[in-house]
Amino acid sequence: MASDAPRDHSVFVSAATAFADLVARIPATAWDGPGLGDWDLRALVGHTSRSLITVSAYLRAPADREDVTGPAHYYALMRGYATGSPDIVERGREAGRNLGTDPAAKVTDLLRQVRTDLDGAGDPLITVIGGLGIRLSNYLPTRVFELTVHSLDIARATGMDVGLPDAALHDATVLAAQIAALTGQAAEVLPALTGRGGLPAGFSVV
Repeated sequence: MASDAPRDHSVFVSAATAFADLVARIPATAWDGPGLGDWDLRALVGHTSRSLITVSAYLRAPADREDVTGPAHYYALMRGYATGSPDIVERGREAGRNLGTDPAAKVTDLLRQVRTDLDGAGDPLITVIGGLGIRLSNYLPTRVFELTVHSLDIARATGMDVGLPDAALHDATVLAAQIAALTGQAAEVLPALTGRGGLPAGFSVV
């Protein structure tokens, strides 16, 4: 697994940089406007910024066992933590408030910090939500997924264009299919992807 770590770092950093660049272009008048579901835009950006915060935090929390064997397995285990749950909604709002008066500058600082923390980090076992142990190389693709999906959410909410790295889009899309397969949703997703049917409103693999 360790041999894959440099590429994983690179894709994560590229997705995080695209997110920070997008946030830097958000108009001042948009922050209190709609974001996603129960989140206003500030909360949506705050939630997305946690993909930077958690990497830095978890690198300081080593694990002594590997409970999670891959990115799709991570999401399969996290299915109880639905995006719309009250805890997740409030955590996003709190993260939005923590962005302060200059959210773009705060996100840039978080990006700088996580890049510093990743430098020379290798591929350690880290402790994530629920006390689960996972390799960094298996955790970072989940953050690429979050950064990519939510950057698209932010662009949609603001009407802005976003240029996401091809590698991040590729990895996030492949991971979505892997999650569907691992969680018993492949029979619903595959026909939709091949033009043989649609998905129910609100359908999500996570």
